[in-house]
Amino acid sequence: MPRSTLSVAIITLNEEANLARTLASVQFADEVVVVDSGSTDHTVEIARSFGAKVFDEPWKGFAGQKNSAIERCSGTWVLSLDADEELTVELEAEIVKMLETDAEILPQVDGYRLRLRHIFLGRWMRHGGYYPDLKLRLFRRMTRFGDTRFADRPVHESVQVGGRVETLKNDFLHHGYPNLEIYLEHMNRYSSLGGQIVATKGKVSSSGIAFCWNIVLVPVLTFIWNFGFRLGFLDGREGLLLHLYHSTYISWKYAKAWKAGLVDEKA
Repeated sequence: MPRSTLSVAIITLNEEANLARTLASVQFADEVVVVDSGSTDHTVEIARSFGAKVFDEPWKGFAGQKNSAIERCSGTWVLSLDADEELTVELEAEIVKMLETDAEILPQVDGYRLRLRHIFLGRWMRHGGYYPDLKLRLFRRMTRFGDTRFADRPVHESVQVGGRVETLKNDFLHHGYPNLEIYLEHMNRYSSLGGQIVATKGKVSSSGIAFCWNIVLVPVLTFIWNFGFRLGFLDGREGLLLHLYHSTYISWKYAKAWKAGLVDEKA
């Protein structure tokens, strides 16, 4: 019996440092779709060298761009990856086995969560709530509930699957932060997007108590919880930096929401 088909959907912008590693780990897929948003480095050339179908589209936000990639896929299943992620050989084998037995699975499964292993400054973050970071990234392109899509939000977008969802056993890797410069730049950008979400919900820390709680106490308590009680300290100096800066990101997010609230009041 022929196996179900798999498409890999990736969005890119100047990812020449990461993309080859990602594409090398998904060569077993039936097709790879890359939606690029104006890269000025060798990203597009690298994608084409691996046989990927490359499309150039203006940036529509994370969810919008990923949905564009899904729409261009033709496989029964779609694996959505970021350009700095990589499958382990164990996960590849597990996915291939699933595709081979897909028609035999009853009741039908429409999505799978994958176990994400974060690599921070070259070290696997095993503790502090970072592993396993379950991500719903493997899903049927079309289900009995409709087409599968990412929910439209500025950041931390997630797939909406109406049917049955299970979890695979093996890991994929996130190589997003090889140095502090990249991490801090990402946290600045993500805190701006996160601040937009918080401000939209009306959480702009307008009172003095809310300001101190969100911008000072919540980050401190988050650090204590993740680094101490969730054993983040076992990940050494890298763990200390990750949890320290993650707490700073939370403070930035609420500070930017507060600032957005002030702007709205003046408008």
